[in-house]
Amino acid sequence: MPITDLLERNCRLYGNDTCLVEINPQMRDSRRVTWKEYELIEPSSESYYRREITWNIFNEKANRFANLLLSRGIRKGDKVAILLMNGLEWLPIYFGILKTGALAVPFNFRYSAEEIEYCVKLAEVDVLVFGPEFVGRVEEIAEDISQNRLLFYVGSDCPSFSEDYITLTADCSSQSPAIAVDDKDDAAIYFSSGTTGFPKAILHNHESLMHAAKVEQQHHHQTKDDVFLCIPPLYHTGAKMHWFGSLLSGGKAILLKGTRPEFILKAVSNERCTIVWLLVPWAQDILDAIETGGVDLSQYQLNQWRLMHIGAQPVPRSLIKRWKKIFPHHDYDTNYGLSESIGPGCVHLGIENIEKVGAIGKPGYGWEVKIVDTMGREVAQGEVGELCVKGPGVMTCYYNDPKATAEVLKDGWLFTGDMAMKDEEDFIYLVDRKKDVIISGGENIYPVQIEDFLHGFDAVKDVAVIGLPNRRLGEIAAAIIECQPGASCSEEDIMTFCHKLPRYKRPHKIIFAQVPRNATGKIEKPKLRKIYCSENLVAAQTRS
Repeated sequence: MPITDLLERNCRLYGNDTCLVEINPQMRDSRRVTWKEYELIEPSSESYYRREITWNIFNEKANRFANLLLSRGIRKGDKVAILLMNGLEWLPIYFGILKTGALAVPFNFRYSAEEIEYCVKLAEVDVLVFGPEFVGRVEEIAEDISQNRLLFYVGSDCPSFSEDYITLTADCSSQSPAIAVDDKDDAAIYFSSGTTGFPKAILHNHESLMHAAKVEQQHHHQTKDDVFLCIPPLYHTGAKMHWFGSLLSGGKAILLKGTRPEFILKAVSNERCTIVWLLVPWAQDILDAIETGGVDLSQYQLNQWRLMHIGAQPVPRSLIKRWKKIFPHHDYDTNYGLSESIGPGCVHLGIENIEKVGAIGKPGYGWEVKIVDTMGREVAQGEVGELCVKGPGVMTCYYNDPKATAEVLKDGWLFTGDMAMKDEEDFIYLVDRKKDVIISGGENIYPVQIEDFLHGFDAVKDVAVIGLPNRRLGEIAAAIIECQPGASCSEEDIMTFCHKLPRYKRPHKIIFAQVPRNATGKIEKPKLRKIYCSENLVAAQTRS
């Protein structure tokens, strides 16, 4: 069953019910003058606004875009890229693409012009749909990418090198196109986050998308009455696949453009949100604001908020301890996944297992998991190996890259590149990215272990551990530490705190600086290596 059938079902059952609300909470800071300065979710208007649509309007918009694409020669198997900020247009455009049998290809809104062009060509995109925030970047490459491709612009003041989506769709039929789509048909191409190299194109079929919806609902027991607060960008599998739970249940979702604690709490309060997916930095900011008096919880109606869950990065135990102290009645879950496994949920903690915070959990609904050594053999309990997952949400392949596909897909198993271990109760703990292992004096050091430990120091707001070249040891562990605002912290303080660690795990170098994270909350370690190593680590080692 393709996921577009769920949209049609919701129209029949709940057609006049609100399904999506978009909130822009504040005036834009006029000092932000370039796209490079965008926050994770950037307000897109000069003033506050709130917009909403029903399931019927959602489906009508999807149908009009689908019929526009079909009228312009787009057929089953073609690719349509989406380069938009979060908004009410995003998901109807996505579903309009799926209704034609074409593939939806979401783009990261932080891509440069060069990266946009690279991904357009890598995924063999036939149509690019873009918004006003991207006019400058698309214009740079328009001449090169417009050959045999359609460019549709979503917004006012359509540039001359593209066509006006709003005008064109207004004249298209609102009836669903009669295109047969089944589970094994290709559905979407997503791109790897780019934290470990240039993005790869990840191909998924319709079965993957539907399974993501089932996983989300099974894990978090979503009903029609639940209201989901979505803050992260919809181009990322995490945000969209969590929203698929709302699609399956017929519930409402709130698209919030802003991450400040007062924005989040106000949205939860005013829209009566019951489920909120946060990234670690946002959860920390909320707690900091509450504990310092920056926000007053008595000003918000939060009794209906039943679940807070986190994904995209390891979660410090201290964070959840602080959270439960303030919100003792909240359920909590951790979700693990990759774009290659259609987002979060192939491993999850489970709301009943909060005492196991620190683990990423057990196999998710419909998923199998194993941990293997370099020969592909399962390791013993307590030993570190590579995490492998298998299930209906595993990607079909890396698009047009059989070599890269063969490296990670073996007998239906996806080799994640993440190092993990199981405890005596079969809970899985993420140890590190395989390629991030630091080998120091013959010892394997896993940065996440040190990062988790340093998060226990009160003055530390964020931390990243990378390997730096060392003449004697090959590599040493360096900790980049971002301190809490107003906190006093010295290298000596950190080193003293680290005495609790085994000597070989203690960082040899402390650097006080901001820790860069990408749009999904992952530490940008290649950026840190570039800053502090200035060159490839292996090259530096071979010369030392």
